[in-house]
Amino acid sequence: MKYAIVLPDGAADEPLDELRGRTPLQVARIPHMDWISANGRLGRVLTIPDGFTPGTDVATLTLLGYDPRVYYSGRAPIEAAARGLEVAENELIFRCNFVTIRDGRMRDFTAGHIEQAEADRLIADLNALAAGRDPALRGCRFYAGVSYRNLMVAADGAGLELRCAPPHDIPNAPVSEHLPRGRGEERVRAIMARAAALLSDHDVNRARAAAGREPVTDIWLWGQGRPRPLPPLAARYGIRGAAIAAVDILRGLARSAGLDLIEVPGATGYLDTNYAGKGSYAVRALDRYDLIVVHIEAPDEAAHQGSATEKITALERTDEHVVGPLLDALQRRREWRILVAPDHVTSTRTTQHGAAPPPFAYAGHDVAPVERRPFSEADALAGGRLVAPGHVLLDEFFSRG
Repeated sequence: MKYAIVLPDGAADEPLDELRGRTPLQVARIPHMDWISANGRLGRVLTIPDGFTPGTDVATLTLLGYDPRVYYSGRAPIEAAARGLEVAENELIFRCNFVTIRDGRMRDFTAGHIEQAEADRLIADLNALAAGRDPALRGCRFYAGVSYRNLMVAADGAGLELRCAPPHDIPNAPVSEHLPRGRGEERVRAIMARAAALLSDHDVNRARAAAGREPVTDIWLWGQGRPRPLPPLAARYGIRGAAIAAVDILRGLARSAGLDLIEVPGATGYLDTNYAGKGSYAVRALDRYDLIVVHIEAPDEAAHQGSATEKITALERTDEHVVGPLLDALQRRREWRILVAPDHVTSTRTTQHGAAPPPFAYAGHDVAPVERRPFSEADALAGGRLVAPGHVLLDEFFSRG
């Protein structure tokens, strides 16, 4: 049996006035996703358990068959796994965004999708500062990621017990109301303040100002935690799998689950990603693996920008260049299944994540159609099926009964 899972990040949404009360999934031309939905099983899946902040980390952990209540330890440790970072027992890992704060408000949690070369320079200078005598940064190590998505490891962090707000959840909000709070907050706030002082007079920002671009004003620390091992999918389901993903959160989850990582040229984790490359590499992977997982970040990024048009485009390109080729390749085989599952809602109206159960659909060998509906939030709701807790969906997908 060959299996494919496509994860269009943040594809689920709410009805939008600009789309005459429809969602991007309802407006987008997605014939292959619609075929899977109409010829298989459609429903909703509870990817965000009660008490968890909606996000790709928790939601994708759920979709990969792990109960977040047991296995979730924070976003940063998952991303650290993508890079093979090892930390000491007393160290704590933070996600470290480059952001733009203006007039005391979170104006851009991506710092204008900072270019990689700029981010690399800033990370190098933060590490140089931490290696010096600055008491606020002593014992800190910074690691460059993709664009604005970086990591920081804090020595002697085991005693920190903090509540840290994801910056993408506080667009245009006063940052003073969302600074880290809890035991050790003074230390973490001091790190952020010292980094802001470095950035305020940095060559990177002078060059950005000359080019008419917003500055990188701050780092924002959040998603902290320590690594927690996952039982590999191979041991649970007797399969050999691989994943295609550009962003560290997915790469880390895939690696932790025992999946091989396939590198695709031009996969950016943004709207300009190489959709066709992801699709063609995924099709080829079916010859070597039992399972291929493909993650597409673009729908989520479009919604965070408040652009329904870009989100629709991302969904259509995902359907045409990823879902379509995979479906065609699978249908030439004797036994196969394919699952399409957005991880969570990302509202184009609010530009924030939501905890409402997103739709899913799967089709293939021994999967009888239940209701012939297209793939959308409303159709999944009308069908009346909710998989809760959500981590059992993968058991169902792999079930041969």
